[in-house]
This record gives sequence, structure tokens and C-alpha cells, in this order.
Amino acid sequence: MAGRLRKRALSHRYFGHMQPLDPHNPKHLNAIVSVWNAACGDEFSISPRAAQFNIQPNTGITQSGRVVFEGDQPIGFVVAKADTRSHLGWIEALAVTPSHQRRGVGAQLMAWGQAWLAGQACAKIRIGGGIRPFAPGVPVALNTQGFFARHGYTKIKSDWDVARDISGYVPRGAYDNIRPAAPSDLPALREFFARSFANRWQYEFEELVRDGGNISDYLVLWTERGVDGFVQTTFEQESYRPIDRFFMRSLPRPHGQLGPLGVSADLRGKGHGLAMIDAAIAHLQKRGAKGCVIDWTDLLGLYGKFGFTPFHEYAIMTKAM
Repeated sequence: MAGRLRKRALSHRYFGHMQPLDPHNPKHLNAIVSVWNAACGDEFSISPRAAQFNIQPNTGITQSGRVVFEGDQPIGFVVAKADTRSHLGWIEALAVTPSHQRRGVGAQLMAWGQAWLAGQACAKIRIGGGIRPFAPGVPVALNTQGFFARHGYTKIKSDWDVARDISGYVPRGAYDNIRPAAPSDLPALREFFARSFANRWQYEFEELVRDGGNISDYLVLWTERGVDGFVQTTFEQESYRPIDRFFMRSLPRPHGQLGPLGVSADLRGKGHGLAMIDAAIAHLQKRGAKGCVIDWTDLLGLYGKFGFTPFHEYAIMTKAM
């Protein structure tokens, strides 16, 4: 009886044709877009440009992935990344088309991703939230936390996107010392990040410079010392980051995004951060943006002062290896 039950259970598992993910293969790029959009729906859909941005190699980060096909049709994929210096790994994205869910495809992809990350000596894995993430965590609206929980992942907190229509926003002030960065500001920005944010924010700034992105995506706060604050912005056109990475379809267009944001440690608590937020909203508004997202934050009270309300919730889920 036990043997018959085990045989029956295995017959419901699906093992399709799994291919190594090639970031430069248009077939694989299209597969990621079609599978992700089918699995996640219109609100969380992405464009080919966003998918390509998300799977590009990064300095110091090891990356791999797999795409599963049934015949010529993609039915699932996984993207995994590892920082071998910190022994931290990410399952950046794992998606299966609705018609092939509950057939073992997701479990197959998860098993491959975890094995690959174990081979990179990762001591901890996070779902999303890595370098060029598809999402900060597991979108709560998709009701997929149970899948990750069954594979040993625990929710440690929630993070949020917050949003509002800024077309009617009334700026609180004018700031002569806050302006978009220019190429000539590169040395001052590098000094600022090294001094104040020698972390992920510095890393992401250097990746933008490496890739030839628009340095004017950064608004900077100037003092007598030099650069003492920043906020990154994203527009529908010309920005380094594709705007649809921020899942803004239900907001009025044109879309605009801001964040991350930070000021030098010795200037915090003196109103400079509030001024940066105000100036950034006004900057987006002046460029015609209406629907605005501040992504990946737990500072709901701070941004609530500017009329932003919770938009998307993400479960931050991790697992020790």
C-alpha cells in the first residue's frame, strides 16, 4: 500500500526540460517575462527591459538560474544570486505559470536554487531583496507565502511600497542647495557615499556609474562640506532603472519613483531629510509625474507626513542553511 501511494504521488510531480539561464539569450528573457507576468498578474507585471535589467551581472555577485520548458513553452524559472563575501544568497525570483502550478515545478526550481546557493557557501538565503531584485520580498497580494514556508522560509517582517498621486502636491519650500547631480559632481558624490553610506547604496551608485547610467537620477543636498544628502529618482523615460520594476500600473500616469534617500549622520534630525523628500516630490511633479511610489520601506509614518499611504506589502522571508 505504501509503495502504491508513493508511486501515485511521484506521478503527479512534473520534471520538465530545465535549461541554464543565459541572460543574453532573447528566448530566455522572453521566457522570464511571460512566466512572471502569467504568475504574478497585471499589477506586478514587468517589461522585457525590466527583466533584462534584473538579470544583468553585478560586480562581486555570482549569479545563475534555470528556465523550465514544456516543449517550446516556458513554464517556470528561478534566478539565484550569491555574495560570497558575506555568505548571503537570494532566490531573487521563482515563478511558475498558473497551468503548471501544484505539479512540482516550483519545488524542482527551489531545490535547484537552494543547492546552487549551498554550493556558493551561502549561510543564509532571502527571498527577493537582493541585487537588482525582482521584488523586495514576497508580494503579500499573491498569496504565495505558504509555498516558501513549506520550504523552510520564515517571515521576519513586512516592508512596503507607499504611493500617492502627486499632481496636486503643494511643495513646502524652495531649496537652492538641492539639485540634480551633474557629471562634474562624481568626485563629491563618491566622497559622500564613502563617508556616509559605504554599504549597498554606495554599491548601487557605483553600478550606475559603471553601466553609464544617468547621474542626474540623483538629487543631491549641498553644504559647505560638499554633498551631504541624496535621493534617487526614476522616470518613465531616460532613467537608469526601468520604472515598471516598481509595479505602478494602477497609479495615474506618467509615473515617477523616489528612493533610496539619506543624509550624512551628523545632519540627521535637523530637517534635511524632510527637505530632501519635499524637493524630490517637487522635482518629479515638475517633470510631469502623477502616480508616485516610494519603494521598499518600513518608514510608513515618515512618508505619511507627505500623504503617502501603503500600496504593496512584501513579506521578508529568510532561511538559514
